Amino acid sequence: MAAKASADKRRRSKTDLDYATGQIRSSLLVLAMFSFAINVLMLTSPLYMLQVYDRVLVSGRVETLVLLTVFAGGALLVLGVLDSLRSSVMVRMGCWLNDRLGPVLISGGVRARLVGDNAGAQPLRDLAQVQSFLSSQGLTALFDAPWTPVFLALIWLLHPALGTLAVGAALLLTLLTLLNELTTRRASQTASTKQIAAFQQAESTIRNAEVVRAMGMLPGLLERWRASNASSLDATRSSSERGAAILGFTKFLRFFVQSATLGLGAYLVLNGEVTGGAMIASSILLGRALAPIEVAMGSWRNFLATRIAYDRLKSRLQGIPVEAQRTRLPEPHGHISLKHVSYAAPATKTHVIDDVSFRLTPGEALAVIGPSASGKSTLCRLIAGIAAPSGGEIRLDGSELHHWNPEQLGRYVGYLPQDVELFSGTIRDNISRMARADDDEVVEAAMLAHAHEMIQRLPQGYETPIGDAGARLSGGQRQRIGLARAVFGNPKIIILDEPNANLDQSGETALAAAVRTLKERGAALMIVGHRPSTLAQADKILFLREGRVELFGAREDVLGRLQLAGGESKRLEPQLRDAAAAPPRLTERIGE
Repeated sequence: MAAKASADKRRRSKTDLDYATGQIRSSLLVLAMFSFAINVLMLTSPLYMLQVYDRVLVSGRVETLVLLTVFAGGALLVLGVLDSLRSSVMVRMGCWLNDRLGPVLISGGVRARLVGDNAGAQPLRDLAQVQSFLSSQGLTALFDAPWTPVFLALIWLLHPALGTLAVGAALLLTLLTLLNELTTRRASQTASTKQIAAFQQAESTIRNAEVVRAMGMLPGLLERWRASNASSLDATRSSSERGAAILGFTKFLRFFVQSATLGLGAYLVLNGEVTGGAMIASSILLGRALAPIEVAMGSWRNFLATRIAYDRLKSRLQGIPVEAQRTRLPEPHGHISLKHVSYAAPATKTHVIDDVSFRLTPGEALAVIGPSASGKSTLCRLIAGIAAPSGGEIRLDGSELHHWNPEQLGRYVGYLPQDVELFSGTIRDNISRMARADDDEVVEAAMLAHAHEMIQRLPQGYETPIGDAGARLSGGQRQRIGLARAVFGNPKIIILDEPNANLDQSGETALAAAVRTLKERGAALMIVGHRPSTLAQADKILFLREGRVELFGAREDVLGRLQLAGGESKRLEPQLRDAAAAPPRLTERIGE
């Protein structure tokens, strides 16, 4: 039983990264086979030299020289082809890994962001680092390194003295490699961590360019960035300088040992212990034996960065919330019910929503009102399925919301957040929710949101690029495009959080007409806002205070109760104080 439990635990701890690396084992086997053939063919040059010096120069046979040259040329051609194929396999392997894990990291990052994770695109940068290493010479050094003892053994066979010198040089280079690891590991990790923090600060500064420029925040933000970046640069400088010193000594040692091998070989030739061919062959073999060690040291920083990125990726994938597989449910009609719903913000015990219960049926519009920070936007996020309640239940057509497949549920939900976020692309792309759609569907959604005429006034109409996050559009235009996106595809549930925050009078009129049409189509609407134009379309009103329901019911009933609460007007929002003080006038405004 204990062994089974341990196996289950290991299976659960496996990530998509583990499965992906497991799937590329066949490619690694191909690389190992190519490396075997390449390293065998690497013997071509020393054997050619050995035969030329010891056979051709002694016999003086030109035909032997020609035949040896033809064989050597053919072998080296095959070596070049195999090396090219090996590089191609490595590049394809890295690209496949990126394609396999990229969607996992993006979708997981979206889910993690919903619970407060701010890693952003860093996991994708880590994945790019791993991909880059898989396509570099650093990986070939790992496959060629096991052949170093083989080449050293061949040198030993030529003469034990030459072999002793070669083995000593290889051991010394290996020790230098380990020293490089010990002296640069901590600094490299620090540099990587600090660099990520500096990148995140820079991204935040650029993303909030308008606020930064308007309120003169750039000097302070630059100072904070410089502090983080300076720590990264100091660690990078320290790691690079130590590594460069060791690498410089390594190059000296390699060149010196190769020259020493020639010198020792010449001495042995003079004493008649080896031939001239053996002297040249031993020098070539030594260069090949030490090459993987030198390449490994040259790419050591890249290897360290890749190892850190790999560990971060694995930790990231282990921490990403797992998306449960859900059975596809029938298309909903739009019946929403909340029963004793509560929600506490992550890492806190404070309830933003506390014991909220109500029902909403298709064709009804619910206006959610209340003071600032009363939980209105959080309630929107809960009903949209963005956040999960910490208590109680939310049901759609009798099924709990978390029983729905998120992608399926998204087709039936229209959501307009308080801060409208659009995506780089065209207006058409954003209205169609970045998916392929018929022209009629896109235009219908725009006309329903009364955005069609506004779009036609833009330079390229529906094909107008909106820039990063809609930077080329005004706040009102973004609101209209966001509303069109929310109603695209005739969703059953439509959640509008302060939809008229950036709209002028004509925009509010258009919004009221859109809400009317959506109700006629049988959609269930929840609208956050206090404006009379919003309340005029509501069938029910929900008044929240500090996350709890203070009033709920039909519009006329709630407005009447607010009138009776006029003596407590200090507790109400300004718009609701007006309603309590003069409900007849408000009613007249609503009726307009």
